Amino acid sequence: MRMNNYGFARVAAATPSLRVADCDYNTDEIIKQINEAEEKGVSVIVFPELSITAYTCGDLFLQRLLLEEAEKSLQRICDATRGMSVTVIAGMPVEISCRLYNMAVVTGGGRIYGMVPKTFLPNYNEFYEKRWFSSSKELKAQSAHLCGQYAPAGINLLFKTACFNFAIEICEDLWTPVPPSCVSALNGAEVIFNLSASNETTGKHAYRKALVNQQSARCIAGYVYAAAGNGESTTDTVFAGSSLIAENGFILAEAERFSFDSQLITADLDIERLRNDRLKNKSFSLSECRVLDKIEFQTIEINDIKKEFKLNRYISPTPFVPAQDVTLNERCDEIFSIQVDGLAKRMLHVNGKTAVIGVSGGLDSTLALLVLVKTFDKLNIPRKGIYGITMPGFGTTERTHGNAIKLMRSLGVTIKEISIEDAVSLHFRDINHDPNVHDIAYENSQARERTQILMDYANKVNGLVIGTGDLSELALGWCTYNGDHISMYAVNTGIPKTLVRTLVSRVASTMDKTSKTILEDVADTPVSPELLPAAKDGTIAQKTEDVVGPYILHDFFLYYVLRFGFSPAKIYYLAKYAFSGQYANEEILKWLGIFFRRFFSQQFKRSCLPDGPKVGSVNLSPRGDWRMPSDASVALWMKQLDTLE
Repeated sequence: MRMNNYGFARVAAATPSLRVADCDYNTDEIIKQINEAEEKGVSVIVFPELSITAYTCGDLFLQRLLLEEAEKSLQRICDATRGMSVTVIAGMPVEISCRLYNMAVVTGGGRIYGMVPKTFLPNYNEFYEKRWFSSSKELKAQSAHLCGQYAPAGINLLFKTACFNFAIEICEDLWTPVPPSCVSALNGAEVIFNLSASNETTGKHAYRKALVNQQSARCIAGYVYAAAGNGESTTDTVFAGSSLIAENGFILAEAERFSFDSQLITADLDIERLRNDRLKNKSFSLSECRVLDKIEFQTIEINDIKKEFKLNRYISPTPFVPAQDVTLNERCDEIFSIQVDGLAKRMLHVNGKTAVIGVSGGLDSTLALLVLVKTFDKLNIPRKGIYGITMPGFGTTERTHGNAIKLMRSLGVTIKEISIEDAVSLHFRDINHDPNVHDIAYENSQARERTQILMDYANKVNGLVIGTGDLSELALGWCTYNGDHISMYAVNTGIPKTLVRTLVSRVASTMDKTSKTILEDVADTPVSPELLPAAKDGTIAQKTEDVVGPYILHDFFLYYVLRFGFSPAKIYYLAKYAFSGQYANEEILKWLGIFFRRFFSQQFKRSCLPDGPKVGSVNLSPRGDWRMPSDASVALWMKQLDTLE
């Protein structure tokens, strides 16, 4: 059954204000945050390590009164959860068979579902936990009596909620070479909750944050880290409440450090996204991990309910383009380098000294030309060996033609201008086509004539034809079969349209003033194949996005279809958040339908793509990431789209 909110589940990490060894006060604060979490639609809330007593009790942990009061406090927490749907994970000392364990207790609806002991007890520098606690490895019993209930106890517990499966580890467990969460994830845990009391030292927070991020990525999981904060003893250490929530390598929420107030951070984890990543990643398999001890896990069903909530998570309208400037520049430089390296290897393989490229003055050919120039520079081949051919036709405008000539001149490549009008007009007579009928034959005849010129000229100069088409065009089939669809090496096939513009702008920022001005105008030019006559004022009449829809939408659709295998319903759900205020729901739905129809019907063009470098996690190469029958039916996808509104 599909989960509410299309696979999203809300989780929380709490840092309550505490008093050392004051269980009553601590429990009052914990219950306040449980109530807040319930109101916010949280499925599971986790508190810091030993949160009922506080972590810094020292030898007071060996006082019978403190242990008895901790158990009474747990009973209060259990009672407080009656009638609630939120599941609570709290930390406390638990005595079992005359041994004391640093325990995470899972409770909800008045019931204790299970207890997970800490495995790795730090006993170095400022830590000396072995003075009071025993490791999970010393726990022989599989259950324990607490608050009048018998509940499972052990590190092999997998908790199953209405939305996801979760497991628990405690603080130091994360800092080990093979954290217990690795084994838990391989046994089905989709979210890991960590109860922590990690103190602050200079530089430690960045390291801790990297650990949480990396472990969420390694486990392809959500990782919810609750850190001890205000109220812990500062006798020798300071705790800053640095709670974190991560999802598969990305931090979704982070608490304010060194706050004197109680804090509750929440995040909406995309459980379906995690499951799809695990499904795709065949290395994510317990049977392949021979180095890990095989532990038989016990699944515990939690009687909660699926919660409806308004999504509180940023959905980027441009998932292929990083949001932060520093990250964006680094990513663009890396992508550009991948393109250059891919082409350089091909040039070396064929011992090539020349290359041919069609330069239209549009975005795609501009990016491909920039890659080609950089490649020749890297290989110490004179740029004059690059033959940039501009091929004006019936729809070519002065703006794009002028930019093509000026750009090639500024880059120092060999410029060739070959008009296609006479050749195509002759071809129209040969096939008895009326040139006044501006149909698909009219358009594709021009595209194929241009490709023939490029191929034959490449033969003439003993060079490679460099393809310019991008990933978005391949997804929509917006290319002419055996026309611009064909080349000898296609450097842009891994680049979506929204990223092409960004890459061109990035390269422009690194170039001389003349080239920068030209590139900025290219980036500002409407996307068009220019296969239909220009408008009376000489401007572009044929705008691609007027026909197939906005590329910003199609790239969004493409990302979630290929990267995560999401259904049309979920993609529509996400798009409504991402494009709120920019596109009406009916417009999003219209273009989503067009995307799926074109994506399925145009697979035959992708089945015979030329070689080209993969640069990101989404690619359509039939030899790599996407192997789809050319005659697959779109009926199921359209059927679901018909139910949406």
